[in-house]
Amino acid sequence: MSLPPERKPLRADAARNVDKIITAARQCFRELGPDVPLQTIASTAGVGPATLFRNFADKQQLVLAALSRQLRLHVDPVAEEALAGMDAAEGLIKVIDAVVMVASEDANLLGAVAGRRNLLMGITGGLVDSMAVLLARGQGQGSLRKDITIEDMIRLVAMLIGSVDTMEPGSNAWERPVALVEDAIRTERPGRPLPAQTPIPGVFL
Repeated sequence: MSLPPERKPLRADAARNVDKIITAARQCFRELGPDVPLQTIASTAGVGPATLFRNFADKQQLVLAALSRQLRLHVDPVAEEALAGMDAAEGLIKVIDAVVMVASEDANLLGAVAGRRNLLMGITGGLVDSMAVLLARGQGQGSLRKDITIEDMIRLVAMLIGSVDTMEPGSNAWERPVALVEDAIRTERPGRPLPAQTPIPGVFL
């Protein structure tokens, strides 16, 4: 599955429509779930269905655009700061924090593309590159285990994203599993307690 071709610069009014559609998509997915019809999203955005389909051929393209925007707004700046910082291990954990927080906030967006690996890898390619640089730096600084590979990190992040299904959307329950991953990849376990445990919705222990 290939990514849609790079968009040409849009006129100001067209760009506003795209922004309204993506904003409405996040709202609708969050409130109504991953199966929300595109017509509902168009209505929420205050545009006609023709305007939506002129910019997004199907739900997949719209979800991709919404996820890409969230990563661009909330993860890319964290990755840039981490790459410019001195402590690579701390920077890598902050990037993971940001990714899993987006997954928690937009769990229904992720649910709309569940199982579509090429789509998700397409929007995270640059992020993987940043993580690889931080991992190598941290190993060189002696703060990250030398036997960990970027493939390990991708799988760990994928597991963390998957764990969002066991949490209340938008909660901070992700902080505990991220801390456990940090304990696993550092050469020395951080001297801090784990974040508080949270119940799994719908599971009675």
